Amino acid sequence: MFTRTQRPSKMLGAAALLATSAFMLTACVSNAPAETASTGAAAAAPAAAGSNAEAGEKVTIGFSVPAADHGFMAAMTDLAVETAKEYPDVELKVAEGTNDVSVQISQVETMINDKVDAIVLLPFDGAALTQVAQKAMDAGIPVINVDREFSTAQSSRVTVLGDNYGVGVSAGDFICNELDGKKDAKIGEIPGIDSLPLTQDRSRGFEDALEKCGLEVSNRVPAEFTVESGEKAASNLLQAAPHLDAIWNHDDDQGVGVLAAIKAADRDEFFMVGNGGSANMMREIQSGDSVVKATTVYPAYQAADGVRVARLVAQDKALGDLLDIEIPRQIVLYAAVVTAENVEKYLPTAFES
Repeated sequence: MFTRTQRPSKMLGAAALLATSAFMLTACVSNAPAETASTGAAAAAPAAAGSNAEAGEKVTIGFSVPAADHGFMAAMTDLAVETAKEYPDVELKVAEGTNDVSVQISQVETMINDKVDAIVLLPFDGAALTQVAQKAMDAGIPVINVDREFSTAQSSRVTVLGDNYGVGVSAGDFICNELDGKKDAKIGEIPGIDSLPLTQDRSRGFEDALEKCGLEVSNRVPAEFTVESGEKAASNLLQAAPHLDAIWNHDDDQGVGVLAAIKAADRDEFFMVGNGGSANMMREIQSGDSVVKATTVYPAYQAADGVRVARLVAQDKALGDLLDIEIPRQIVLYAAVVTAENVEKYLPTAFES
């Protein structure tokens, strides 16, 4: 089992929650009992022979993500950098975070020219970065696609994702349970960037969950994952809807602005569900006197897991707890629902908006 260096609590979103991942990326040593590891199925797993935490061939990993202009993206970058430091056989070349697609494409082009061993890429726009990611793959450089998917699966070796459809379902299920059969309930939705597939998946999951209990979204105003856009979108939503029973806000960072708009409008007839798992929203839940009643954990450690995966792929290793001798093509991380009942469990691991 990998060991972890201790990190500040605002950056721990990842570490303590890795057990909720669909695949235990840290569990790269066989968990089979020592006395049976040489027989049966355990013996069939080549990667189970040793620990992937042991230093291997030195690899250089290129790393590019959008600008760390809000808490979630800052945590993504910080956790990835800290994770790379755990491995003496990893050199992480971090490009400056940017929301300019042309600049990010140029960064990946440079990594290709530098002949890095792998690239971890969280694209500002997955479709726009697909072609250059494919170019890297064609050059024999494995690409680990994080969070925002490329247009084609062939443009990456592995994709590491949060469960975007799942967080929508979780938010919808929570709202359905809270409203408990109120068929005329008015539901507001504040998504992030509407053009992104991840936003579309979240909204689709939310709609599907609401449909099961006979509800639908009555007012929807998109934001852009920022505090400022959240405040503007929420103001517009509240003006358009004189009464609401519940709001789902897709992003806890933009939720800071959403709460500011709610306070300015002096509205509290509804409750709100967030997404992201920020410490800010968890403290709102913990207070007991906020409109925020729940949030879902959209893991901020996706890029850190991407670095771990890139190291294994570049060193031709596998996940030791699986019989497969190759790394899976897609890893979807689990997102828990945080409520007043379990907030103390998740608050120490949350990122600050």
